[in-house]
Amino acid sequence: MRSLAITKRILTELIRDKRTLALLFIAPILTMWLLSIMFSATTDTHVTIGTANLSPSLVKQIDVVKHVSVKTYASADQADRALKDYRIDATVVKTSANHYHLTFANIDSAKTALTKQAFQVALQKSNAHQLAATIQRLVAMLPTTAQDQFNQGTASATTHIKSTYRYGDSSTGYFTKILPIFMGFFVFFFVFLISGIGLLRERSSGTLDRLLATPVRRGEIVTGYMVSYGVVAIVQTLLIVITTVWLLKVQIVGDLALVFLINILLALAALAMGIFISTFASSEFQMMQFVPIVVMPQVFFSGIVPLDALPNWIQVISKILPLTYAGNAMNDVIMKGQGVETIAGDLGVLVLFIVFFVALNVAGLKRYRKV
Repeated sequence: MRSLAITKRILTELIRDKRTLALLFIAPILTMWLLSIMFSATTDTHVTIGTANLSPSLVKQIDVVKHVSVKTYASADQADRALKDYRIDATVVKTSANHYHLTFANIDSAKTALTKQAFQVALQKSNAHQLAATIQRLVAMLPTTAQDQFNQGTASATTHIKSTYRYGDSSTGYFTKILPIFMGFFVFFFVFLISGIGLLRERSSGTLDRLLATPVRRGEIVTGYMVSYGVVAIVQTLLIVITTVWLLKVQIVGDLALVFLINILLALAALAMGIFISTFASSEFQMMQFVPIVVMPQVFFSGIVPLDALPNWIQVISKILPLTYAGNAMNDVIMKGQGVETIAGDLGVLVLFIVFFVALNVAGLKRYRKV
């Protein structure tokens, strides 16, 4: 009977807590719905291949492969410049008779695999057509010269292919592509959770109320919390980045310092957001329930699935998520070797997120004190 009484009391408290009920039952439904949208998106791989010095028949055979488009360049140098600017996904250059050089951007292993497959198929078809033409010519030739011509025709079918990768190597897989996003996600997730729960404890223990009773201004209080938790967030961020780079042996084409900078700005944005969200939670249990609503969409719609394959309204939502900009910037630095001038826009947006949520936190303290 005592157990039943305890059960009744707990259930009564849960039923009275409308916010907990809403988060408990709506959050899983929302998460499953977002997952269904993300994984039901059409994600056909499309590649653009730059060619130079190839025969028209081989170019045509590559171009007819499904999901493959070809851009023909006058020289190998022009094709290489286009690849460096990431206007194409790979180059195919004929260096000499029966020798081909394939260069892959390799920031998407699926595109690399499709390029290899398309070239092999096109080459086989082109060689088959050449062999058929050679046989037709042999029929009209004298027997004394037919053997020599036949040997020349069959020798032309033997090809040598050299492959070069601008990022990674032949073993680079899909995980490498999404690793920068997951790196940012773990930074965001843990900082968001620690800062939110930390401030929640300050409120529940009465420490924040006593602090507000002093002459300290609201802006100074928020700054103090941001600096103190920010130090912890920066140390944690450095640990996550260092572990990811050296333990998982992630190749970074660009400047490692920029990777640290991006993640530190993301951590500060998560810190400011976590402090703000904690004002809507009355317990650590409720703070945890905000994770599916606030944190999970960050990883869903930040580039794991190409955004152009998702509905337009999801692409709009992705523009208000800080992890989207952090993921874009880290991909540019880690895989493409871009500098600060390229990612300046993404860094600027992360700074705006920090300023915006700090301002909200200062304004939110008005409920406790006007000044």
